[in-house]
Amino acid sequence: MRNILALDDIDRQILFHLQRDGRLTNVELARRVGLTPPPCLRRVKRLEESGVISGYRATVDHELLGGGLEVIVSIEVSVSDLKTLEELERTIAAYDEVVEFRRLFATPDYHLRVLVADYAAYEAFQTGKIIGIPGVARVISQPTMKKIKVID
Repeated sequence: MRNILALDDIDRQILFHLQRDGRLTNVELARRVGLTPPPCLRRVKRLEESGVISGYRATVDHELLGGGLEVIVSIEVSVSDLKTLEELERTIAAYDEVVEFRRLFATPDYHLRVLVADYAAYEAFQTGKIIGIPGVARVISQPTMKKIKVID
């Protein structure tokens, strides 16, 4: 079992600000959380070394890159042998259109977030890449109408 790291209010504030802008300078971050830069940097390093902060990345506007349609996809499987499930997971995880892929404890068996240009692109993705994978019994697609809150 993993050890849970005890965080105080300042650690939580640091995480809050870095989640919203990972490019903050240490000086600006320290100002926002009410510390001087050296102890702020020590806290950030401790959060990184403990794995609480696991990395930094750019947030990409997928609409500007032609991925304007987000579809939530539920997949139910018809098999329970491990080899088929592992192959299904490897296959789906390799698709560029799939930006999130989770195995669930209940029905449906899998949850995907798929980004494509439009409905025609999604139809091509579903019929050309998902339907026909051994073990896939049912695919339920739900296009996203509006994102209310997203924290990645």
